[in-house]
Amino acid sequence: MAERDEARRARRRVVAIGALLAVAVVVAVASWRWLPGLYAWVSDPRAVRAFVAEHALLSRLVMVGVNALQIVLAFLPGEPVELASGYAFGLWEGTLVCLAASALASSAIYWAVRRWGWSLVGLFFDRSCLERFGWLADARRLELVMLVVFLIPGTPKDFLTYFAGLTRMRFLPVLGIVTLGRIPSIVTSTVAASAFGDGNYAVAAVSLAVAVALALAGGLMYRRLESRVRG
Repeated sequence: MAERDEARRARRRVVAIGALLAVAVVVAVASWRWLPGLYAWVSDPRAVRAFVAEHALLSRLVMVGVNALQIVLAFLPGEPVELASGYAFGLWEGTLVCLAASALASSAIYWAVRRWGWSLVGLFFDRSCLERFGWLADARRLELVMLVVFLIPGTPKDFLTYFAGLTRMRFLPVLGIVTLGRIPSIVTSTVAASAFGDGNYAVAAVSLAVAVALALAGGLMYRRLESRVRG
């Protein structure tokens, strides 16, 4: 039975990878055709924000959709989408757009994992990821520990969103944790992008430096927390 399940997951993974490769080819062709013009347009913050103002509802729905898709496809990096939100909408609205997308995507992931379990999680992650964070499931105060881990910059938040659905945590605590826990990462990205769009390059550079420093410090904090909880 275990071998059959593993073979089934392998087939699903091949299908998923094939679909992603097809999308990648389409994106590459489109980029070759339209990327130079798109780059010139994106390089003009006033043009981008004028477009956003002209298509207020559609631009926000698209950004929420792209951000939510990035969270669902957890192997994609989230920082470019967060930077784009800050660049297009500014600090406050860019942050709210990212948080709204996080809440929507995380809700869908939680209930999907509750329904399909590891057969779904295994499409995106190897068992080694589950083993790496298995100690979290045995933590006495699981919700509190998960929140602390989410607040630490540099931890794989998208994987932890899937992982939460495999634990005993209830939906509302999970939703609160994965939403609030993303705020530090989102804010550092949107601050930098918003400042860059406004021409405040010094603020943008400082924000990026702070983000890097937080990520390095977060790695050290995570290792210390892991050893303390396991001990």
